[in-house]
Amino acid sequence: MSIKSEDLAARAAKVRLFIFDVDGVLTDGSLTYGADGETVKTFNVHDGLGIKLLQEAGIKTAIISARRTPIVLARAKDLGIEYVHQGGHDKLTPFKALLNELGLGEEQVAFIGDDVVDLPLLRRVGFAVSVPNGRKEAQQHAHYITEAAGGRGAVREACEFVLHATGNYERVMAQFLV
Repeated sequence: MSIKSEDLAARAAKVRLFIFDVDGVLTDGSLTYGADGETVKTFNVHDGLGIKLLQEAGIKTAIISARRTPIVLARAKDLGIEYVHQGGHDKLTPFKALLNELGLGEEQVAFIGDDVVDLPLLRRVGFAVSVPNGRKEAQQHAHYITEAAGGRGAVREACEFVLHATGNYERVMAQFLV
């Protein structure tokens, strides 16, 4: 998909909700199992700050993930992500419920995903984002593919793109320039 940068900015400027996939996006996609069988995931602190900056700009944040793990709930709580849906490859049903609850249209939503289970959302949202280490099918339906890999700053990059497009970047960054 070839979209001009001004068209990308126009899409991103409408974003009022940013939804994140987890494995391969908020993480690098690796799963580490402890001796007791517990799954361990590694999250990028830069991505976390990007999410917090979106929230400071008044943009709602959510997670919709096919895998279910208490680690994701802990990370969401840590970041103040109010809307979390885990478990099941059907991401469309929780997406529609969230739009209904928040009174938003699909064009007001950004979603970042990396695999075929993300296609229903990537194909519907106003600003679809994927990562360079994502599946080709996901990338083909993205408006924007980050330079940074999933779990390695891709989320931060996408958040900053939206903050610039919505005119909020300088305002939320001002707190660090005192």
